[in-house]
Formats: sequence, C-alpha cells, structure tokens
Amino acid sequence: MIISMNSEKNIVTRFAPSPTGMMHVGGIRTALYAWLWARKNKGTFILRIEDTDKEREVAGSADHIMAALGWLGIAYDEGPDIGGPHAPYLQSERLSLYRTYAETLIQKGFAYPDPYTDEELQQFREKADDEKRPFLFRDHRPETFGTWDGTKPLRFKTPIASYAWHDVARGDLSAGVEAVDDFILIKSDGYPTYNFAHIVDDIEMGVTHVMRGEEFISSTPKFLAVYEALGLTPPIFVTLPPILGPGGTKKLSKRDGAKDVLEYRDEGYLPEAIVNFLALLGWNPGTEKEIFSPEELIAEFDIARVQRSGAQLDTKKLDWINREHIRALSYEKQEEGITAHLPENIRELPTCTTNRIHSLVPIIVERIEKFSDVRTMAESGELGFFFSSPVLDAEKISFKGSIPTETRGHLETARTLLTDIADSDWDIAMIKDRIMSYADTLPKRGPALHPLRYALSGREQSPDPFTIASIIGRIDTLARIDTALGILA
Repeated sequence: MIISMNSEKNIVTRFAPSPTGMMHVGGIRTALYAWLWARKNKGTFILRIEDTDKEREVAGSADHIMAALGWLGIAYDEGPDIGGPHAPYLQSERLSLYRTYAETLIQKGFAYPDPYTDEELQQFREKADDEKRPFLFRDHRPETFGTWDGTKPLRFKTPIASYAWHDVARGDLSAGVEAVDDFILIKSDGYPTYNFAHIVDDIEMGVTHVMRGEEFISSTPKFLAVYEALGLTPPIFVTLPPILGPGGTKKLSKRDGAKDVLEYRDEGYLPEAIVNFLALLGWNPGTEKEIFSPEELIAEFDIARVQRSGAQLDTKKLDWINREHIRALSYEKQEEGITAHLPENIRELPTCTTNRIHSLVPIIVERIEKFSDVRTMAESGELGFFFSSPVLDAEKISFKGSIPTETRGHLETARTLLTDIADSDWDIAMIKDRIMSYADTLPKRGPALHPLRYALSGREQSPDPFTIASIIGRIDTLARIDTALGILA
C-alpha cells in the first residue's frame, strides 16, 4: 500500500515531548528543526505536551521544557502556557477527543475491546516463543466483539497489508505485513497510547510536517494504518539522524555526557550558540559557513538538506562556536556576561568597580570560550591581580640571567618614567611609549619588561604590563613597583 503525504502549503509543525525528565539536546534539536521550518515558511509552530504516561511523568518537567525553549528563543505560536485555537495542549486534558476518534474507528470496524487478561496474553506469548515464531496479537483476534465500555483496552484492528512511504530525509521506505499488528489505542485507565494520541492531535492541529527520531520508523506502518482507517492523508515525515556520543559509534546517552539543555545556560553558553551548534548536528547548509544567527538559520534552513547519517556531539566545536558568538556580542553584552560570572570574592572587593570590569572586557573575551571560563580564570589567578596586589616571590622578579641589582635599576627607571605621567594622561599608549622608549635602549627588552610585568601581576605569564598598568591605575601601579623594589632591597 503506497501512502501519499500531506503537501498543503500552510506549514504547521509541532514539538510534542513527554514530561518525563530533563530536556536533552536530541529533543531540543527536534524542536529547533520544526521551529526553523515553520518560521522559514511563515507557518505555525506548536508546543504540545504528551503527558498520558502518568507512571513515568516527572513533576515540573513541562515547566522545564518551556523554560528551555524560552531560553533558546524557540518561540511557539500555540502551547500550554499561551493557549491557541487548538487548546488544550496537554494530552491529559484532551481525553474526550481521543474517545470520539476511538468511537469513529469502532463504528468503521477498525477497533475492538481487548477481551484477554494479562495472564492469557502471557500464555499466547510463551506459546509463540515455544514454537519459535513472533507473537502477533492479530492471530488471537476474537471473531466477535462486545461493546467497549472503557474498562478494557481498545485495540486497533490493523489491516494485514504492506506499506510504502516517502521520508524527506530517508527517501522511500517500506515495511511488510509482519510490521503491523493490532495495537492498543486506549488503555483501560482511559488514557490513549502514543501510537493513537499523537495521530489524533496532529490531525486536529493541522500538522503538515512531523520531525522525529529514527526509532519511530518501525512504528510508521501503524500510524499509516490509522490514517488510512480514518480516511485522512498523513503528514510529511522527516526522520532526523541520531546524535552520537564520543567516537561517533553509538547514540549519545547520559553516560556519554548528555546534558540537560539548561546546564549549558548555567555554564555560560549563549543560547544563540547552542541553536547554531544544534542546527548543524544533522543539517548541512551546503556551504562552508558555520556561524549563523537565528535569523540566518531561518533563511537558510531546508528539510531537504537534513542528513541521513548520525552527527557526533563535539564539545570542542560547540566551544568554538560559542566563542565566536561571544566575540560578536556588543561590548555591553560581553561586560554583562563577564560580570555575572565573576566569583563573589572578587565582586566584593572595593577595586571591583564598573570601570575596571569595563576595561577588562577585551582581555577576558580574548581568553574565554564560554562565560563560565571567567570563574575558572579567577580561580586560577588570571584575574585576581587586576583587583588586588599579588604576592611576589623574590626569585621570580628578575629576568633569567639578570642579577637583583640590575633588576632593581630597571624597576626604578620604570617607576620614574611612570611617575611623570599625570592621571589625566594615564592610558595604555602613554605607558607603553614611556616604557618601550627605555627598553629599546637595552640589548634585550626582557630584563626591563619582565620585572615590571611580574611586579604588577605576580605571574610570569599575563597580559603585557602596559595593559595591566592602564587598568589598575597610576596609584596601584606605582605601589606594586614599590613592593617589588622593597623585596629586591
């Protein structure tokens, strides 16, 4: 049986997660692709929460899903918290609708109440195992059916037929009669199964494109059978490639480092960078371009370029993309991100002023890949000296091969040159001009520049002394040079 797909021009996509825990990158990528395709075609993007599996539901998950989408800027046009023409958007509040569709299937002869107990079904399965054949419920389909009163599961009477369909990403697919069996539509507790509820909702909400993982390919014949029984055209299917863990050999799991999406927020990643990164995990723009704004992704995205093969989650690539997005931020946004991630012990210092942080922005941005690196820099000592005087080691002040008396002479000269600079003229250009005019008179610059760098930072590797001096100011600069001179004395 060849199934034609929905080709309406009014594009409607949806993201329909189950509230069973964290929102990981695989789920968010599905939402992202559905959102991009809807926005690309000026269509509608719907958020629907599929909460019919009450045993697995985790309290707060639905709110968490909406928070993750909100942080990433994946805005839905209809959803549980904003409503819309197809409300409600929680499946647990749509039970009467599923029952109506179920009654339609019963009337058309495509559904019947399951007459068997769990024990009887187990006996059927064991017999099939003994006979080394697959268990098929349709082999035990009763010849006559009673009236369904909701106390028994309702099963779909699947036509025994093969199916062929087209998937945008996977091409032409097919399945034989062995792929279909009588499955449960509505459980005895009154809740529908996924196999039934999502079809009803997609029909009611006018969904034209369904994007989901490859684990649903084997169930597609079931879905097609229901659409056929209802006399309706299925949506267009786009099977997304799996996201692979380290090494690219298996699907990403928690054990491989799969994270809750909001963990990336807490680690200082930009939402635009996460969106950029996830968009490239399974979609190829057809160019060498790798840095995209959300607006550029909307303009470029095409489901025809969704890949078949899996895409490896490469955190180094994510860090690089995030760094590029940080560098593209406005100066004010960079400063805001840095300030938010400075540790408390630095923010409490009287020298941690707005002006000083403002001056540090270019230095920090050059050295970080995500804003949480600011805290790492602070903990490693890369930032502390900008806010408080460093502890100096007498043996490290002198340049290699220099003796303390020579070093003292260089520092005294530097102090004299810097003392003559007025506060109003204190900037990096003036400081560098004064110090370099002296260093260039020496056979090597190191004996003059190294002691000054170390006196100001307490580190053998740090930004150049001119930058440090311009940021900490004239008074602190001279005081730190005096401290080094005292140690050398």
